[in-house]
Amino acid sequence: MNTAGPLPVIDVAALTGSGTGRERAEVARRIETACLDSGFFYISGHGVPGELVARLREAAARFFRLPPEHKSRISMDRGGRAWRGYFPVGGELTSGRPDLKEGVYFGAEHDHDDLRPLHGRNLFPDEVPEMRPAVLAYMDALTHVGQAVMRGVALSLGLDEDYFAAGYTATPTILFRIFHYPPPPYADPDEWGVGEHTDYGLLTLLLQDDNPGLQVHTARGWIEAPPIPGTLVCNIGDMLDKLTGGLYRSTPHRVRNETGRDRLSFPFFFDPGWDCEVPPLPALPGRAGGRARWDGLDLRAFTGTYGDYLTAKVAKVFPQLGGRVLPPTPGES
Repeated sequence: MNTAGPLPVIDVAALTGSGTGRERAEVARRIETACLDSGFFYISGHGVPGELVARLREAAARFFRLPPEHKSRISMDRGGRAWRGYFPVGGELTSGRPDLKEGVYFGAEHDHDDLRPLHGRNLFPDEVPEMRPAVLAYMDALTHVGQAVMRGVALSLGLDEDYFAAGYTATPTILFRIFHYPPPPYADPDEWGVGEHTDYGLLTLLLQDDNPGLQVHTARGWIEAPPIPGTLVCNIGDMLDKLTGGLYRSTPHRVRNETGRDRLSFPFFFDPGWDCEVPPLPALPGRAGGRARWDGLDLRAFTGTYGDYLTAKVAKVFPQLGGRVLPPTPGES
């Protein structure tokens, strides 16, 4: 594996606070460079309290130490159409085969009578009461970070900095996961904690623990994206790829835990509003091209709302639950 070319670290404090126009423009320039290069970068200066991060990590570690029968009390089978809760190792098929990880799905809290797929209430373990406040506070904090980074993305594209917040992310789709990668013996070179894939929405903001494992596919080949204290890893999703007509590509990545230790990761997905259609942005003067997409998929061919896109994608990685959220095909009842 090629490990050349580290990912940049970008201080986004000017976007989260009261940075000057010049400071914000400089951050936007660095975001543009990273998006054109690999679509991945670290962010510092995000303002997420270290105390909150510590509480979240401890709650997650406590949960995954529970016996299987206790974790299964909040199984995704009990989440219904909200698609929230726990799944065991092998329960998710990110790239078409079982991932060597277990995890918990969360999202923005909605009313029980919200019948949209992936909407509803979260499931939290009674055995770890501190998980609920930590998760909800963290999702709130990361929503503010997501809006800030999207201000930088807007400026990088020559748009008003509130372009996305006034439209696509006025009511963003918020999803959050906590994953545990045990240190399994990888008997097959094609076995992965998470197989090669791209993310579905606008941005992913990833908190890692102290263990490496994330790998990113760039023009220089596969590179490691190891943890850097105090930072989050940020990457582009398919909808930002679609919005920019491929100028900013969503980048394949994967995870393989070969540390011999348990690894925790905390991906937060900041995505367009559920009912938003995502056509390409107006022509970007002086900008064209973008590297070829890894899987040959033409995102311009997709029509519909972001909710349609996300529901279809998630149904593929959890095929046993897909029937709960996908509409029946003609002839089915």
